[in-house]
This record gives sequence, C-alpha cells and structure tokens, in this order.
Amino acid sequence: MEWERAKNYILTAFILLNLGLAFLLHLEDRRFRLTDERWRTINEVLSNNNIHLYTSIARRFPPMPHLDVSGYYYDVDLLLQIFFGDADFFQVETAEGHYVFETEAEARGRLEIINGFVTFDNRLGLGENREAEISHTEAIALSDEFILLWFDDFVRDLVFDHFEGVRITYRQKYRGRLIYSNYIEFFITARGIEWIDMQFGRVISHSADARMIFMPDEILLTFMQHVQHDAVENSMFINHIDIVYYQEYVSDERGSVYPAVPVYRIFVADRDMEFLINAYTNTIIN
Repeated sequence: MEWERAKNYILTAFILLNLGLAFLLHLEDRRFRLTDERWRTINEVLSNNNIHLYTSIARRFPPMPHLDVSGYYYDVDLLLQIFFGDADFFQVETAEGHYVFETEAEARGRLEIINGFVTFDNRLGLGENREAEISHTEAIALSDEFILLWFDDFVRDLVFDHFEGVRITYRQKYRGRLIYSNYIEFFITARGIEWIDMQFGRVISHSADARMIFMPDEILLTFMQHVQHDAVENSMFINHIDIVYYQEYVSDERGSVYPAVPVYRIFVADRDMEFLINAYTNTIIN
C-alpha cells in the first residue's frame, strides 16, 4: 500500500517536472522568436520610409556560435594541378606570399596567388571573340562542372549579368550555412571561362559558446538608418534576407585562425551587391 502511494507521488512529480520543463522551453522559444506584432511594426516603419519588404523570413533566431576558420593559405601544388593540369608552366614571380605562374603554351593562362587571393586569368588562352551572347544556363553548366570536380562543398550563390558575360559566385556551405568570405567567382562569356577569383580558409569547427544575435527587425532598423537618404529619392524593395558566416579579419600566414561571425545579408532589387550587418553587434559591415 505504501509502495503504491510512493509510486503515485513519484509519477505525479515526474509529470509536474516535465510540464515545468515544457513551460520553460516555451518561454525560451518565445524569447528568440519574432512575433507577428513586431513583424507588422517593422513593415510599417520601413514603408513609411519608402522601403518595402517583398520576402518572408524565419521567425526563430536563437543564439549562434562563431566558426573558427583558418587564414587564406593554400596548397600551391594543388592549385597548379587544378588550373594547369598536365600542361607545362613556368614561374614568373617569386616573393613572400606572392606567386605567379603561366603555362608555356602560346595561348597561355596565368595563375596569381597574392596575400591570400587567387586569380586565374584565362583570357590569353581563349579563342577569338564571338558575337553570340552566352545564356545563364550555358554559363552555369561550365562553372558547375569545375566546382563539382574540385570544390564539391561549395554551392552556387549568386548569378549576375556582367558587361558582356555572366558573373557566378559560389560559396562554401558548412552545416547548412554559407560562409560568405569563402568564395569562388567566375566570369564567363561566349568564349568560355575568362577568369576565376577565389579566397577561402579551412573550416576548423564551431566555437564552444553561442552568443545572442539581434532579431531581424532590429537589423532592418539599422539598415533603414543606413540607406534612408537614398530611399527618399528612389523606393527600395528588399527581396531576400538570410544569415551567413563572414570572416572580417584574416591573414595568409600559415597556421593562423580567425573567427567567422554570423551576419545578416539584405538584398535590394536592382542592386548587384548585398548589404551585410553583423548579427552580434548590429553594425554595418559594408
């Protein structure tokens, strides 16, 4: 009898404990959730300042850790294999942190590595100009083939018409988030891939501790203050918002490690450059 009563007490305490935990989790979830009221308010404030939201946005924004990412230093032999394959090449420039290589063929490409930036200029190796324009589909097929062969953890991020060709940017994806500062960019015309620019560090891990990030309505207020003079003259239409990782400070010194922090990206229609705002500090980066 006593044992039956004790079991009932234990079961009741267990149920109450679970209910208490569920309530605390609910409070924690609300703490990091953008409410409908806040969303309506920021829409109204932006509209009053000639800025209009044409995008949906996630409503939960829990604390986020930063990423530890190495500096921009590379395996030069691997880069030579990627860009020159079996072709003979010679070294044009040798200095600390600065390398230039060219193929020995008459129509040659040029690979330059300087201060953590990699540029491959293929225009000398292309044929005569063709009057035909290249479509986005044709350009993407060329760049996708290169990425899938050598950098399969990079995904296509942006595609823009750029002068007489198409500019395509890929960024590394790590556990569901893009790393903005780890990128490979192509410029492709009807003649083929004219140049490739890239920079990237090696992702080491997430940091142990997560930090609070600002909610999107607070970020949008900062954005509004930054662009309100331009918006007076011309209406602005925000068509996409996301969160990516960004490594603001970096070095090409081997063994260096720097944090990549979460930042909001805000895309405005008819502009080929997005706005970046630090999610930890709510400050404009560009």
